[in-house]
Amino acid sequence: MEPKTNEAFIPSPSPPSLSLSLSLSLSENCNSQRADMGGDGRVTGEQEEDSSLSEDSSQLSSQLLRNRVSMNMEDAAVDEQPGPCFQEFCGVGSQISSASLDFEADQRMENVYRKILQSYDDLRIRSKDLEEAKSKILSYTPGAWIDRVGAVKPRDYDVPNTTTVLLVGPKGSGKSSLVNRISKVFEDDKFASERAQVSYNSSIGDGTFFLHEYMIPRCSSSFCLYDTRSLSDNSPENIKILKHWMEHGVRHGELVVRDSDSPSLRNTMMYKDRDDDYLSSEIKNVNFVIFVVNGLSVLKSMESDEDAETQYTELIASAFKSRYLAFKDDKPLLVVTHGDLLSLDERARIRVHLGELLGIPPTTQIFDIPESSDAVTQLTIVDMIRYSLEHAEKNLPRKRKVETLSLLSCMLLLLFLSIAIMIMYAPANILQHGYCPSPQAHVHNNPTPPSPPSSTSLQEHIQHDSSAEEHIDSSPLPRVDLQNIRIDWSKIRHLWLDDRIEWSKIRHLWLDE
Repeated sequence: MEPKTNEAFIPSPSPPSLSLSLSLSLSENCNSQRADMGGDGRVTGEQEEDSSLSEDSSQLSSQLLRNRVSMNMEDAAVDEQPGPCFQEFCGVGSQISSASLDFEADQRMENVYRKILQSYDDLRIRSKDLEEAKSKILSYTPGAWIDRVGAVKPRDYDVPNTTTVLLVGPKGSGKSSLVNRISKVFEDDKFASERAQVSYNSSIGDGTFFLHEYMIPRCSSSFCLYDTRSLSDNSPENIKILKHWMEHGVRHGELVVRDSDSPSLRNTMMYKDRDDDYLSSEIKNVNFVIFVVNGLSVLKSMESDEDAETQYTELIASAFKSRYLAFKDDKPLLVVTHGDLLSLDERARIRVHLGELLGIPPTTQIFDIPESSDAVTQLTIVDMIRYSLEHAEKNLPRKRKVETLSLLSCMLLLLFLSIAIMIMYAPANILQHGYCPSPQAHVHNNPTPPSPPSSTSLQEHIQHDSSAEEHIDSSPLPRVDLQNIRIDWSKIRHLWLDDRIEWSKIRHLWLDE
């Protein structure tokens, strides 16, 4: 009898029929859950939109499950193909691990899809509180939403006068149109014209060449949006421009010139920039960034293998992951536009794809804003602005500490030097005029000034004056002991500012006989 050998246990793949039955049951459960989420009585009362939403949700779940069923059947067909025993034995571990990883990825993707679809229902329910959410934004002031972390106080931060939010994105992403929609949400005047110039056909339009500042709302100065020139197809050039904006700030009316611009385009832009008064003198630091993408272009890039289509998502990933757009650990916020031209299934797929591509949560950091003005879209805009302002407040820079000790030392040094100069030069100025007799003695000795000399004695008076001058010039100057001299600075001003001296007659003090 031959001894029994231990054979490796190789799990057989599940048959396609079993996978199909599990998938169909899972599909029924998903549809029942979607029906329970929606309910028959909607808060908004729009039964047509609710039914379309439930229909899109069921289509999305069924499409995901059909893809999973087809993948399982293909895997089962591949597993049933015969092969060498050694290769089958070596590939058992990799098949099990890859299958488990794919299952976990599918589960995670399905959960994300469900959360995204559920978020649209939540927005409809929360839309009744739109005015309350808007009032929260309208009452915002810079520095009001700073988190009190540790011992840091709000006065320790460098709070700007106006919070600046920068809009960036590829060409045709809809940045200017987004500015107009945001402005209309927070303004009471529904008949006001659009503020930003929108290109009707982005393929042939010039687009935005200058930086434009828009206060939200118009009469406020709490926060502003900056519309910028679109990103180019050259990623290094985009990084260079983004670095300049984030490090040196932005200024209203500034012309954005690229290195790749043709001479004719440069001449056109320079002619538009002929008005120098349009350029603002105030430079503002960027506090947060909103990255805007076109949902249609993203969907084409997802469904196409051509380089021209996939280049769009590569451009988005290169600019979005730039270290200049990040504030510490916070990445920019992402807005998907042109959702009104897409189905709910496609909009959810785009958000999941961008979340996987850029590494951000699709449900909380990617906002789907279609070209519409319903309450759900307005609430999405309000949530987007609140997210931007909260993260801008979170990453405000600290105030720089000034070296007060060195400044005080300099002031004391200047004070001591001033006192030393006064002490050194004040006695020299007094000795330069020599000994000055007291004018008060002459005033008391001659209470009345002498009468003017007559014409007969004028010659004698002149001779007397010349002898007096010779006597004064020949007399030696008295010696003054500088060591024992003491000057009363509080009384020295009375020597020259005595009210009893008549300066018009002071010459008689020296010419009196």
